[in-house]
Amino acid sequence: MTAWTPAGMPDLTGRTAIVTGADSGIGLPTAPELARHGARVTARSAEKGAAAVSGIRQAVPDARVAYARLDLADLASVREFAAGIDQVDLLVDNAGVAMTPKSLTKDGFELQFGTNHLGHFALRPAAAPVAGAAGRGRGRGLQRRPRARRHRLEDAGRGPLASVMGVCPVRECPTRG
Repeated sequence: MTAWTPAGMPDLTGRTAIVTGADSGIGLPTAPELARHGARVTARSAEKGAAAVSGIRQAVPDARVAYARLDLADLASVREFAAGIDQVDLLVDNAGVAMTPKSLTKDGFELQFGTNHLGHFALRPAAAPVAGAAGRGRGRGLQRRPRARRHRLEDAGRGPLASVMGVCPVRECPTRG
């Protein structure tokens, strides 16, 4: 099997790519490559997005790139963001949080689960009406999955599946009885 490289990426002129988390993880090298191949790139979040846009423009001076506010921990923000986009051909779901202190999203969900899963889960159908608006078929998506080896074993109970199942590390579980 031959390894894929960015050189094999097709011309993306006229396509729009939304990259959540363009300032870190796979979003950091992905956003400039998409721009380099002609895509119009939108990064989310004003504070981090401005830095991502600057970095993309340094790597690809003629890039068509912008940022738009999107807080994946706020489902109203997801709907507002989706309502403001006119086209999406590629959606790179990279943004996420890990090992956060105990806190909730604006909608009352555990922060890590709400941000990493519910936010992206809500974004896809909200963006669906304009998916492939360039007339080239359906929009495409790429969703990252964190590698288990990156997380300490003691934090495994804080993962998304644990959030759904109500699992918590022994030292944090309430006692019963």
